[in-house]
Amino acid sequence: MLKKIGLSSIEELFQNINPKVRINSELNIPEGVSELQAQRKLLDLAQKNTSTSNCISFLGGGSYNRYIPACINTVIERSEFITAYTPYQPEVSQGTLQVMYEYQSMICNLTGMDVANASVYDGATASAEAILMASRLTKKTKALISSTLNPQYKAVINTYCAGESIQVEYLPIKNGKVDLEGLNNKEADTYACILIQNPNYLGCVEDVFAISEVSKRIKSKFIVAVDPVSLALLKSPAEYGADIVVGDIQPLGIGMSFGGPHGGFIACKTEYLRQIPGRIAGMTKDRDGERAFTLTLQAREQHIRRAKATSNICSNQALMALAATTYLSVVGPEGLKEVANISTQRAHYLAEKINEISGFKVLFSDFLYEFVVQIEGLSSDKLIEKMENQNILAGIKLDNKFEELKDCILICTTEMNDVKDINTFIDSLKEISAKYNLKS
Repeated sequence: MLKKIGLSSIEELFQNINPKVRINSELNIPEGVSELQAQRKLLDLAQKNTSTSNCISFLGGGSYNRYIPACINTVIERSEFITAYTPYQPEVSQGTLQVMYEYQSMICNLTGMDVANASVYDGATASAEAILMASRLTKKTKALISSTLNPQYKAVINTYCAGESIQVEYLPIKNGKVDLEGLNNKEADTYACILIQNPNYLGCVEDVFAISEVSKRIKSKFIVAVDPVSLALLKSPAEYGADIVVGDIQPLGIGMSFGGPHGGFIACKTEYLRQIPGRIAGMTKDRDGERAFTLTLQAREQHIRRAKATSNICSNQALMALAATTYLSVVGPEGLKEVANISTQRAHYLAEKINEISGFKVLFSDFLYEFVVQIEGLSSDKLIEKMENQNILAGIKLDNKFEELKDCILICTTEMNDVKDINTFIDSLKEISAKYNLKS
């Protein structure tokens, strides 16, 4: 190769690299090993991980331990589907186009909105893209965002908005929800959108009808980030006047997988169709009158003028959208409702029992299947550590996410937490309460 490019040595190849930044010794890596040795080494490393298969998890906060029917992996691992790459060409196969169409249709059914795109990276990306949509639609460059939004979503939104010179203003929290008094004082014609999460990151159900009214009064677009499972119990965003709905599809048949991959959706009213990022697949008829699917809209910079493009989303986690589509088709509307119901009932049972233990207090009552618990006399770090020693993942520490929630943790239950798990959790909290003599 050196001869081919007209050089005689490796040193000559690297002559333009500053010697100060070059390594002049042997790399500190071991000798090569056999495939068998490598496999054993990797298994040893994997066993150091903590998995929900060998502990009880009460973690939520945007990534949920939900049951995944065996058929999900059977479908998504088929060779015609399994790729991290998303085809976005108009001539993509009919099977892939039908999956996109079915996914969009199911998201519309869940949210009550007119149209949905064929997935984006995750819920955080969807939220940020929705703000950009609202800014383009209203020609305004300020966004009102609930402080009860998932902190990871906020981080992505801040990055997106900084690049687009959109000013982000966060709404204060009162009793675990958006402070309506503060919201009511906002001036009209100033903000491109109001973005809230429902149920919010703290698990509380927001006063969505009241917020929707304010949104209309101040002439901003109303964006709602939702957990799709919650829509089996709560009114759809369309019913309380949302303009754009976003969310993460991880709870729909996608494993937690150490934080990813996830998948996201954006749904909106028909009049905002041309501002939606990503792709939209449609159903039509071919020249023989047979049902056929086709890519209907994708305002990407490769296809239209760059200044008119809405995004460059293309290679997103479409395989995850297929998993969500398969999940929804398997569990059906009644199954999804049962999943949400069981999760909610167990969360409220657990919260009631925790409230009876000295040193622990559930802060907000208007929650679905996640709730905040404050610990008196023990730091959240210490509690989480003690519970981990008993193979229980007790919850998410909130101190570093919300200043006002010192020594608080966010606890979540799903259909995976049976009564035995919950009682084990309660017994462990009682032991800690007695050991540290906690007082309420």
